Amino acid sequence: MSLHSAFPYQLYLVISEKDCLGKNFLKVAEQSILGGVDIIQLREKDASTEDFLFKALKLKEITDKYNIPLIINDHSEVAKKVDSAGIHVGNNDVSPSALRNQQFFKNKIIGYSIEYLAQLENEYTELSDYLGVSPIFSTNTKRDTVTEWGLEGLSKIRSLTSKPLVAIGNINISNANAIIKAGADTIAVVSAVCAAENPEKAAFTLKNEILK
Repeated sequence: MSLHSAFPYQLYLVISEKDCLGKNFLKVAEQSILGGVDIIQLREKDASTEDFLFKALKLKEITDKYNIPLIINDHSEVAKKVDSAGIHVGNNDVSPSALRNQQFFKNKIIGYSIEYLAQLENEYTELSDYLGVSPIFSTNTKRDTVTEWGLEGLSKIRSLTSKPLVAIGNINISNANAIIKAGADTIAVVSAVCAAENPEKAAFTLKNEILK
């Protein structure tokens, strides 16, 4: 496994209030950082801009305290207002090239979700800092996906690009190490940490799986 110096994060938490199942999502975020999470993305698909911004500002206080990058999912205005470390976009969101044309995003982290192999040929992939390979295994937290990549699909993508690969989709303690071995630089988790009884312990255990 090569760890890209431009994206040196191994355990990536994607968090939303809903995915924390009634627990305080800010506490879950802090516990996950203490357990070993390296980077956090706030994904609030159904929140109003005002609510998203409020949550992002609160979360940024925690990520700043621990010097952890905060990525905003798909909402460039919220990303700008909280001065996030970056943004993550998919096929139906604002494109990486449109973002790079904005002064704010020139030197920010841009992540881009890969749902088709053909996307590896486009300029969006070229302009992104990492590629989200989504989903590795299908999951209830994200139902609008096209391809379930599996380990073979992930290996195929790894053979076609040198970009850092962030694998997401039903990743947990039982498959994390296999996903790294198949070519992911980073594993991204949602429920494996957010829904865990002890998020700090869950993050710690996952991080150790990656480092094996």
